[in-house]
Formats: sequence, structure tokens, C-alpha cells
Amino acid sequence: MSAVDSADSPARLLAIGEHPLRRTVAAELHARPFIALESPARVSHIAMVGDAADIDREHLAALCRRYDVAPPAPTAMFFYRDFGPFRLRWERHTEFSTYTVFLAGAGSAPFADPALDVLPIDWLRGVPGQLLAGAHLLLEARSSQPRSAAEIERLYGTGTLACSEVAEGAALVWSDFRLHDDGFGRILVQDCALAPRRAGRLVQRLLEIETYRMMALLAFPMARELTPEITRNERIIERLTQRMTSAQSRDDDHALLQELSDIAAEVERLSAQASFRLSAARAYNTLVIKRIENLRERRLDDLQTIGKFMERRLAPAMRTCESVAERLEGLSRRVTRAGNLLRTRVDVALEAQNRDLLASMNRRTQMQLRLQQTVEGLSVVVLSYYAMGLLGYGLKALKTVGLDLPLELSQGLALPLVVGTLWLGMLWQRRRLHSGAEH
Repeated sequence: MSAVDSADSPARLLAIGEHPLRRTVAAELHARPFIALESPARVSHIAMVGDAADIDREHLAALCRRYDVAPPAPTAMFFYRDFGPFRLRWERHTEFSTYTVFLAGAGSAPFADPALDVLPIDWLRGVPGQLLAGAHLLLEARSSQPRSAAEIERLYGTGTLACSEVAEGAALVWSDFRLHDDGFGRILVQDCALAPRRAGRLVQRLLEIETYRMMALLAFPMARELTPEITRNERIIERLTQRMTSAQSRDDDHALLQELSDIAAEVERLSAQASFRLSAARAYNTLVIKRIENLRERRLDDLQTIGKFMERRLAPAMRTCESVAERLEGLSRRVTRAGNLLRTRVDVALEAQNRDLLASMNRRTQMQLRLQQTVEGLSVVVLSYYAMGLLGYGLKALKTVGLDLPLELSQGLALPLVVGTLWLGMLWQRRRLHSGAEH
């Protein structure tokens, strides 16, 4: 490419309509890089739940001012700086923030001098949020003598350990996933053949396992609390369904429908209370499984691996959470089906009632029609009587002017004509009214 073409490339790119999120999306893949880490090193990691990202950034800016370090950007979700005596990494996630402190050197004894001790105590006490996950990690140099299982047990104070070769034998990892006297977990990593970036990736994955494990387990106490309530509502639904088969009156159906509405509101409240936490637990557990797979573990002697440890300890709790989520969804579906069935019963009863009402109205209409026809017949008789009277007056008037017609004979001959004319007029009027009603 010529120099002219190179100079014109930015201008040509600006001439193309660019999506407003294109650069943000492209930068997301590089937003949280792994940290290169050389052994020996000490790492302290805390995960704080609550508060907002802007509060975290303000607190980080206060630390940066102490060490004359550039603060995080106003919208940053990731921050990494070398503060001189230590390095600090901050990440903001959906529900929590993590702070990871890196310190060179192994310290006087394993876990005796954690990296977190280098942070100013007043600043550390003011870290926003509530501590959920915390771990001290020691990355021992590859020149160190391998530790025996007995020595590791004395170091952790327990025989329940998870240990494995990871990264295709490039490191050994030990942890008991317990909180020790200082309130932190402990992870020991022995460097066998780790490059700095590979060591950083390994440490990051181990710390993420610890964090995501604790975040996943947040749903477990809630699941246990919800279990009795779900069981109680399941029994109520069962009893209401049985009562539906024996309900006889419309009042019984309406009472059942009211009770079902109350249960539906209760189930909806439980779902709103637990759905986010249970779905989040499922997502965090998936991340834990994925991070363990990335370790590429190999069993060491007769000790259990991290994957087996999580399978025995974490998996049952996650299955409990999944069971509660499924029962809650099933309960919601049962309430919906019962409500639909009961509403169908009520609708059928209302349709039967409306049918009976229409039949009654039809009978009344027929009776009114017969009465109307009777009245019409009487009306013809009455009108004929008055018409014959008027005709008689007319014949008498003609007699006074010299036209002498027999009165009785004339009225008798005119009677069928008068009655027929009035009856036909009545029929014409009725047909006219019916024709107007149809239109």
C-alpha cells in the first residue's frame, strides 16, 4: 500500500457509517487482561457485594492520590496499577467488585504475611460493600522443595484437602476451601514450570473459582428457606384441586377462585423473591465448572482434585437450588392450570345460567305475542263496532237529504267489509313493524 493510500485510510473509514457500539464491543474482549506474575509472590483477593461502581471508583481514586498514581477512568469497570510496593487489580461485575493485591516475595512463612497487609488499614476498612469471598494465595518459587502431604496438612490444619497437578504438570495446587482464623481461605501454588503469563492466568482462575463458588452458594440458604413455603403451597393447591371436584354451587366455585387468586399472588411473590438469585447461582456454578476444566487437572497420589472436591461439596447445593427453582416453576404452572380449570367451570355455569335465562325470556316473548294477538283481535272487534256506529250515523244523514236506504240492511251488508278492512290493516301494520325491526 502506498503512503497516500495509508493516509487516506482513516478518512475512508470515517466516510463509512460506524455503529455507535462498535468500538465498545471490540474493546470488551481486551477489557480484563491477565496479569503476568513471577514466583515467588503473594496474592490477596477479596470480593465485595453491594454498592455501585462509581462508589468503588471514588474509593480507588482516594488510594491513587496517596501513592500519586493515575485514578481509574470515570466509566471504568477494570483497573490495574503498579503502586510501587504492590500492584492492585480491581474489577466490577454485575453484583460485586473484586480487589486483588499482588506482592512480590514469599514472606517470612506461608500465609504469615499476606499481601493485603500492605494496604493502608483505614483505606481497607472503608472499602465499599460487604465481604463475601476472601483468599490469600501463595505462589512458591520453582526452586522450593516439594512439600509433603503431612506438611501441607499441618499448614492448613486439616486433612480435608484438594490437591492436583494443573496446567499440564506446570504447577501444583493445594486448598481446603475453608475460612481460617483470619476469615480468609488459603491457596498454595507451587511453580514447577510456569511462564509469567501462564502463572497469572492460573492464579486468576483459582481466585475466580473461589469467588464464583461463594456467589453461587448465596442462593443455597434462600433455597432452604423457600422449601417449606413451596411445600405448603403445593399441599394447598392439592387440597383446592380436590375441592374443585366436589364443588356444587356457584358460590363454592367463586370461593375456590378467590383462594386460588391468593395462592397465585403468594407464588408470584416467591418467584420474584428468588428467581434472580437462583438463576444467578446457575450461571455462577457454570463458571466454576468451566474454570476447573481450564485447570486441566491431574490427580496427585490419593488426594482428591479440586474438581472432585467441588463435585462432592458444591454440586449437591447447586442441585438443591435447581430443584427449588424447578419446583417453584412447576408450582406456578399448577396454579395457572388450576385457575384456568376453575374459570372454565365458572364460565360453563354462567353459560348454562344465560341459556336458561334466554329460554325464559323466549317463553315470555311467546306469551306476550299470544297476548298481543288476542288484544289485536279484540281491537278489531272494538274498532268495527265504532266504525259501524259511524256508518249508521252516515246513513241517517243521507236519509235526511232524501236518500232513503234501509239502515239495518246497509249496516249488515257493510259489516264484513268493515271488519275485513280493519283486520287487513292490522296485518299490514304488523308486517311493517317486523320488517322495520329486521332492518
